[in-house]
Amino acid sequence: MTDYQLMIDSQPYNCMAPELTALRKTAMSLYRRFNREDDEGAQQILLKALVGELAEGAFICPPFQCSYGRHISLGVGSFINMGATLLDNAPIRIGAGVMMGPNVQIYTAAHALNADERLAGVETALPVTIADRVWIGGGAILLPGVTIGREAIVGAGAVVSRDVPAGARVVGNPARILPPRQSH
Repeated sequence: MTDYQLMIDSQPYNCMAPELTALRKTAMSLYRRFNREDDEGAQQILLKALVGELAEGAFICPPFQCSYGRHISLGVGSFINMGATLLDNAPIRIGAGVMMGPNVQIYTAAHALNADERLAGVETALPVTIADRVWIGGGAILLPGVTIGREAIVGAGAVVSRDVPAGARVVGNPARILPPRQSH
């Protein structure tokens, strides 16, 4: 089994494998061109070449960085503000009507905890899923394997290490669920 297939299957893989390095270089070339492009139409063409799925009305503001691009899917009308970093070693699925503030970071890759393994390039990757109509505040960080439920709100600067239920509001580091708002 190739390191690419191991990565996609959420099995330990060598992140320094030549096949993965080549794929990352291809993605880097595309997102660098995207980040320098001024014409929005040309940006959309570059995004469609970079990401796995770009639904109607979905957009990412430059600057933007990703690992592979091909494992990112953006639903209808989703909007990612400037400065996003999406490490898509595993799939990152973003639903419809999702809005992200600036400098949001989504990580799917996790290096080995053992120093020798880590230095040898061993890592695993777990998918991140963001359901429809989610708001993610600026500077939030989503860690490997989390799912954000429909219409949830992730506060600015939150570090999300666990799943967020639908409709919940989370803040802080680590992110914690806020109590429901009281009606007045």
